[in-house]
Amino acid sequence: MRQKPSPPAAAAGRLGVVVVGAGSLSTSFIAGVLAVRRGLGKAIGALTQLGLLAGPPECPSPVPVGQAVPLSSLNDLAFGVWDILPDSVYRAAVKARVLDRELLDELRDELDAIRPWKGIFDPRYVHRIQATHCRPRQGHRANVAEIDRDLGFFRESAGIERMVLLNAASTEAYQGIEEIHSDLKLFERALGADDERISPAMLYSYAALRQRIPVVNLTPSHAVDIPALLQLSEEMKVPVAGRDLKTGQTLLKTILAPGLKARVLGIAGWYSTNILGNRDGEVLDDPQCLKSKEESKLAALKGILEPDLFPELYGDLVHRVRIDYYPPRGDNKESWDNIDIVGWLGYPMQIKIDFLCRDSILAAPLALDLTLLADLAARSGLRGAQDWLSLYFKNPTVKNGRQVHDLLAQRQMWEDELHRIAGWKPNGARGA
Repeated sequence: MRQKPSPPAAAAGRLGVVVVGAGSLSTSFIAGVLAVRRGLGKAIGALTQLGLLAGPPECPSPVPVGQAVPLSSLNDLAFGVWDILPDSVYRAAVKARVLDRELLDELRDELDAIRPWKGIFDPRYVHRIQATHCRPRQGHRANVAEIDRDLGFFRESAGIERMVLLNAASTEAYQGIEEIHSDLKLFERALGADDERISPAMLYSYAALRQRIPVVNLTPSHAVDIPALLQLSEEMKVPVAGRDLKTGQTLLKTILAPGLKARVLGIAGWYSTNILGNRDGEVLDDPQCLKSKEESKLAALKGILEPDLFPELYGDLVHRVRIDYYPPRGDNKESWDNIDIVGWLGYPMQIKIDFLCRDSILAAPLALDLTLLADLAARSGLRGAQDWLSLYFKNPTVKNGRQVHDLLAQRQMWEDELHRIAGWKPNGARGA
């Protein structure tokens, strides 16, 4: 049963955005928000800033999202980060080579002031990065206590009223869902036993939820999406969302596949390959970390095409995904897709796509939307997995296990929930 939102509380005071990981996505997001605040750029790609909603029945003309629901102002955002390297956000952004140095230099004072807290590093989960700014090896509960202290310091020193935690850390080595992840009591028992199956991403999520801070997992790693932490999010009445931002190749899949299915065209195979050279690519060069990413990227097509319902069209679909680390490309990822489609009388055709994208440029506006919408959800009394935020993810975290991957259907879910929060009749229910 869908939870009914309460009228949202006002977005008063400062909203603290605490980010795990100060890589190319995080620094592009933080610097981008600062640039928009100063009028140095536009928040292109952020629905909360440039998107429109159909108005209420009595006045159905489109209205800006921020006019329909009370979003936090960009001027009220304050940033804190954890990282396993000591660089300030300015220095990390320069190294990431996503944004122009000229722009970063204009923002230098603000970016330099954001110094990372020491991150949690477990070499069992990230193999390709040498950590030089991390907590000493200690037990899980000691790590959670350190996170609590960082959050408390940030709240007091920056005058924070509310917070949202974003997990933007490097993809962790694959960790399947096991019994200790299935129930909160089992998870907390394993926490006390320093069980190695509890990853750093799970520790950050656990600490935040205990402080009633919404958690958004931007990565393919298992974090707040495990059943034990979803249970905690329900008990603490905290909204959560994830996992793995849908930015480039998968975004195109969730646009194209529904269109091909709508015209009942068959698909025999879909081969996808990527090259990228940022820190994410370096981490994904490790097979165990790559497995986490592949699990996420492979989910969408099957969910959209429903091969059980259309066995003649998609029952034998061959879907392959490759990701290769190629340092010269940096954050400017390139993806190629070969789609073997089948038409009238079984005649084969092909579609070829070469998408030269900028990974963090596509991801940064999604991080902004998710920050503001997770905060809105919390102020509206929503808790647990937020299915309506599936629009932003490759492998959405949902309450009932039934994922929706069709981009247009996801967009309708998103818009309908915002109508509910606004107290309007959802679009999908009009005329009923």
